[in-house]
Formats: sequence, structure tokens, C-alpha cells
Amino acid sequence: MYFPKITGDRVYLSPMDPDDVLIYTKWMNDPEVTIGLGNHSAIYSHLKQKDVLESYARSQENINLAIIDKATDRLIGNCGLKDINHQHRRGELGIFIGEAAFRGQGHGTEAMALLLDFGFRVLNLHNINLKYFSFNKQGERAYRKLGFKEVGRRREAVIYNGTFYDDVEMDILADEFRQGPYADIAQLDLEGYEF
Repeated sequence: MYFPKITGDRVYLSPMDPDDVLIYTKWMNDPEVTIGLGNHSAIYSHLKQKDVLESYARSQENINLAIIDKATDRLIGNCGLKDINHQHRRGELGIFIGEAAFRGQGHGTEAMALLLDFGFRVLNLHNINLKYFSFNKQGERAYRKLGFKEVGRRREAVIYNGTFYDDVEMDILADEFRQGPYADIAQLDLEGYEF
């Protein structure tokens, strides 16, 4: 069961449901998902994944949300903000689309835009970063489209199939997001409310 917390045109973000353990177990054992997450070598049983989901659902420090396709109410991925520091107003974004049929169609970009809007406007963050591996060209295009800028890279820091790739870090500031193409993605209609 999903509860729309943040709603866009094609997806909404909902609190995670630990009962989705079998779907997440499938995804966490899918090399196409895990290679980009950096945990390709890990083996996930459904019991291990259930512990992970339950800890995410109970977390007070991090924001962990399911990405739901709005047209079908189908779970398609996950996104979140971790390492949130309210003193310095920063956090780190993470995302994956687990369902292959929904990759490369803009669902992930919309989910990230909704999460960025929430992070900047609701949580009052100022800087949100993310990390990815240099072989993830599709992800890089989506991040740049949202307004992320590269701030550094650790050269040849990961190896897959005998080839080294860079570990890249990007970030975006609140003002950069507000001036970008997704600035009005989830504006609340506050007309009629008194503060």
C-alpha cells in the first residue's frame, strides 16, 4: 500500500513498505541495478533485505521513499536523502529505478526533481550532492538536466570487468534548482490558507 507524499505528473513518492521485500530482493540481486549502486558483489536474501527495508522505514535521520508509477500504482524504484545535516543545510541524494521497463523514460529524472524540491523547499537544505560512476552516462545526462554540476572525481576508483572507472561527485544549490527547468514541479497550492 502506497501513500503519495510528493506527487508529480508521472510518479509519486511514498513512504517505503517493508512488505515489498521480494521486489527489493529481486532488484538488489539484479546486476543492472546494483552495478550503479556499488554493491554488485553483495548477495541479498529476502531476510537480509527485510532488515534493510525495516531499518529504512524506521529511520529518523534519512528520507527513504518508494518511487511509484502514477498511472499503475506500481513500485518502480527508490530514492532518498541521506547524511542530512541541518546545521550546514546539506544532504546526499540517491536513486535507482529497479523496474527495467521504466528506465530511460524520465521517471527517475522526475523523481529526483520532486525529491530536490522537497529537500530545498520543505527541509530548507542549501546543497544537495550525489555520487555516480563514470560508466553511468544515462544518469549523468539526467543529473546535468536537473542542474547538477561536477565538483570532483576520484580517478579510476572502481573496476568492473577489468576496466577502471572514475567515482564522480556532483552537487546542486537551492538557487540553481529554483532557477532551473524543474523549479515548479511540486509547488503546493496554499491559496485559502491562513498563516
